[in-house]
Amino acid sequence: MTQPPANTPEFSVSEIAHALKRTVEDAFGHVRVRGEISGLKVAASGHVYLCLKDENALLDGVMWKGPANALRFRPEDGLEVIATGKLTTYPGRSKYQLIIERMEPAGAGALMALLEQRKTKLAAEGLFAAERKRPLPFLPGVIGVVTSPTGAVIRDILHRLSDRFPRHVLVWPVLVQGEGAAEQVARAVRGFNALPPGGPIPRPDLLIVARGGGSIEDLWAFNEEVVVRAVADSDIPTISAVGHETDTTLCDFAADRRAPTPTAAAEMAVPVRDDLIYTVGTLGLRLDRALSKDVAALGERVQAVAARLPTPHALFALRQQRFDDLADRLPRALGANAQRQRVRYERAAAPLRPALFTQGLKNATRDLTQLGQKLDAAMADLLRRKRHAFDPVARVAETLNPRATLQRGYAVVTRGDGHYITGADEARAAGALTIEFADGKVDVTTGEAPAAPRSAPKPAPRPRDAGPAGRQGELL
Repeated sequence: MTQPPANTPEFSVSEIAHALKRTVEDAFGHVRVRGEISGLKVAASGHVYLCLKDENALLDGVMWKGPANALRFRPEDGLEVIATGKLTTYPGRSKYQLIIERMEPAGAGALMALLEQRKTKLAAEGLFAAERKRPLPFLPGVIGVVTSPTGAVIRDILHRLSDRFPRHVLVWPVLVQGEGAAEQVARAVRGFNALPPGGPIPRPDLLIVARGGGSIEDLWAFNEEVVVRAVADSDIPTISAVGHETDTTLCDFAADRRAPTPTAAAEMAVPVRDDLIYTVGTLGLRLDRALSKDVAALGERVQAVAARLPTPHALFALRQQRFDDLADRLPRALGANAQRQRVRYERAAAPLRPALFTQGLKNATRDLTQLGQKLDAAMADLLRRKRHAFDPVARVAETLNPRATLQRGYAVVTRGDGHYITGADEARAAGALTIEFADGKVDVTTGEAPAAPRSAPKPAPRPRDAGPAGRQGELL
């Protein structure tokens, strides 16, 4: 193995890296590089990292946040650009890179090629289809304008609206070019659509997305997909008024109507108030003339029809004549009808002679008499049978009747409480007795003190008819 010469200087890695850095920066202190963007990446810090390439080589590049925010277009992969900056090395990875201070498209042709490519892509998705276009409201109550609040565009729109037909205008201020402009425009369009109907902030009936004229780079924010998709998805009809009449952006294709200028957009948004007043007045006059003409024509038709109608006297003359005829015929008809009814009555009454009713009455009387006799005989026979059947029972009842016994000289003896006395001892013990004969009752005493009862006697029932002294009434 060959040993290096002893007099070869020895360097550290850092020394070699910094020496290379100085050499590269001294030799290429300020360069302009043309290439196609590849591997574009935007860091959270705002720095942009990319590669510039051609068909044979690739150069790393970085653009710090400040210069990146000043770009007038949005860099994308595949876009050919001219980057201006200084070439340096990155010792941490042993590679060289371009610190980009300024960057611009490699020409209008490159941007136009990118524009056509994006236009073809979005058209294939149907965002520019004619059937998506909606008619603009004839007279919007509220108009939303998405534009810069400080430019001449908003003043031109407001002035034109004031001249034609003053309306309520809401302005959503946005950047119209540079970093973040596309996102602000898209958020404004979606923000207007998100307003609820009837809310504290009125929801626009029409949107105008406007910007003044400029180069293709100045108008590039309105070619971004985020703006095109927001305009295409808008539920509110939209007018795109970006640039001058010769300027065309993808936002124009996505909107419902394209205006050549912001002033023209205001003219599309509202009609001319004076023209409307004149038109309404003219239509009112035409309507009055038409109504007058129709009324006159109808009057002529009524007169023509009335001329062919008979007079009221002619209408009622025939009816009056017929009434007179009927009034004359009525008495005769009534007399003839009464005569016919009399004949019918006489024919019906002829068979009805008084002798018929008299004979019928005699027959009915005879039948009723016979029936009464039969009924009397039946009742007498029934009573006889019932009396015959009742006689034995009556004899037994007469035999058992205590009154019959009294008629034969017997008597019934009771105490004051109605208890029957059946023995002498019981009579002497009672003291006071009542003796009932066939013809009445007699109260007697035995002359002996009544014996004390063994048990308390039952209380005598209260007589129904007690006198003032409370004496016992008759039991039978």
